[in-house]
Amino acid sequence: MTTVGVFDSGVGGLSVLRALREALPQVDFVYFADNAFAPYGERPAEWVTERSAAITRWLLERHHIDALVVACNTATAAGIDSLRQAHPALPIVGVEPALKPAAALTQTRQVGVLATRGTLASERYARLRERLRQSHPAVQWHERAAVGLAAAIETGDTAATQRLTQEHVSALLAQAPALDTLVLGCTHYPFAAAAIAQAAGTGVRLIDTADAVARRTRDVLDATPTGQGKVTLLASGDAQALATAAQRWLGWTEGAEQVGNLR
Repeated sequence: MTTVGVFDSGVGGLSVLRALREALPQVDFVYFADNAFAPYGERPAEWVTERSAAITRWLLERHHIDALVVACNTATAAGIDSLRQAHPALPIVGVEPALKPAAALTQTRQVGVLATRGTLASERYARLRERLRQSHPAVQWHERAAVGLAAAIETGDTAATQRLTQEHVSALLAQAPALDTLVLGCTHYPFAAAAIAQAAGTGVRLIDTADAVARRTRDVLDATPTGQGKVTLLASGDAQALATAAQRWLGWTEGAEQVGNLR
């Protein structure tokens, strides 16, 4: 049996899980939403790194995972390097803002990036952006820390999601009126894609990384994956909130379990 662990600060990583299930229908997935501490984007990088390490150890010890997907941009930026050092035999796939595809697709050479403050402030993001500046020097990057948006999506607050989406996208467009490509730099944001697209207008293409992460996960699995396609949904906080989100966005009706402090 092949079991892949997936974790995020909350429900945002379900956007990645959706793509993973489509790419690897026979694999068993254990999804952990750390929603007792969501969102990660406003927390110190050191805390996110330590929490990511604890979750990874727990998934290995309790669920015997064969690979790990860090389905959170903030956790990837803060902790994936240390996770790989601590677990060299474990294939670990992270998510990061899709700057490279955006640079290839933009026609106006004006690209916006919506992400959490933690992601945009990270050294990993800075290195990624610098590489793209060298390979695509004509592209201009316009970043916006979408403070509050992940939390609004996490709690299902539609009014706040609409308001914050309009606020953050409008700020980007005011900065770069010719912007034609917008990177969704948080796994929560695809679940607000309709609101983001409406705020951005028809001339702006939205880019996220879920499909690329799924392909990469398929590639790093050593052998032909086996399993029953089972999905286990676990939460450190409100399990019903996770189950409701999974039903709304994935059509998943099996419910979720609260595990508390990684028991």
